Amino acid sequence: MELQAGTIVTLTVKNEQEYGWFLMDEEENSVLLHKSEVREGFDPNEPVEVFLYQDHSGRLAATMDKPLVTLGEYAWTEVVGEEIKLGVFVDIGISKDALVSEDDLPYKYEVRPIEGDKLYCTLKLDKNGRLFAKPATEEKIWEIAKRANKTDLNKGFSGIVYRTGKAGSWIITDDQYRAFLHPTQREDEPRVGQTVTGRIIDVHDDGSVNVSLLGRRHERQLEDSEEVYDYLMTRGGQMPYSDKSLPEEIEKRFGLSKGAFKRALGKLMKEGKAYQEDGWTYAGSKPKSGE
Repeated sequence: MELQAGTIVTLTVKNEQEYGWFLMDEEENSVLLHKSEVREGFDPNEPVEVFLYQDHSGRLAATMDKPLVTLGEYAWTEVVGEEIKLGVFVDIGISKDALVSEDDLPYKYEVRPIEGDKLYCTLKLDKNGRLFAKPATEEKIWEIAKRANKTDLNKGFSGIVYRTGKAGSWIITDDQYRAFLHPTQREDEPRVGQTVTGRIIDVHDDGSVNVSLLGRRHERQLEDSEEVYDYLMTRGGQMPYSDKSLPEEIEKRFGLSKGAFKRALGKLMKEGKAYQEDGWTYAGSKPKSGE
């Protein structure tokens, strides 16, 4: 059997060259261990364990570095770069990064992983024998997923998005729960590979969960009211917006739905920080008649 990229093998030294050592297996298939890939403990008189990969020229090569992943084995890898129309590169623990083909990435560029994001990957060979990194399938995620309990409801979580689609986004949490994020439970669509935080809003019988990236209602209302009040004060305590304003005007100015704007405004009015009159909103309490 020929030596194969993506595998860890134990070989013996065949001979030394100026730029490294040729290693061979029992069938005398050989591969180069370049001097730059030799690590502490190497003894040319002893068998050596190496990882096989393709160098930058596409030739099979060996390294004594231990990879994070091999063919059929999975691990979290960090995105370290991208190449338009090719895909993204991930660090697999050796001197050469592995390419995740754009065929294995989301169609929308906006949700593709960027540098620093994490992908749960394995290694694969294409039909030409070239080595690639490949994100885990849904079936693989189910294999590593743990069951959430009903007591996890409303708990906070942190996790990494591993898949996205029209229906929403799928996340594996730090506790290894498989989580689903519906578009109504987020403000912006997260990238695949992005770390997100939020809370668990439902626990299913199969142990998977639904999550939200939105703050609890009173927390969001506080943030929204602060934003509206800050804008009001930048205009000298008066603004041409009220609960009678059109939804599109509110969305354009504040980035809020009309319902959220009315709740924020209601909070300010209840606290005596604002009042409305003739379609305008003013800072402070409404003057009493005759004042």
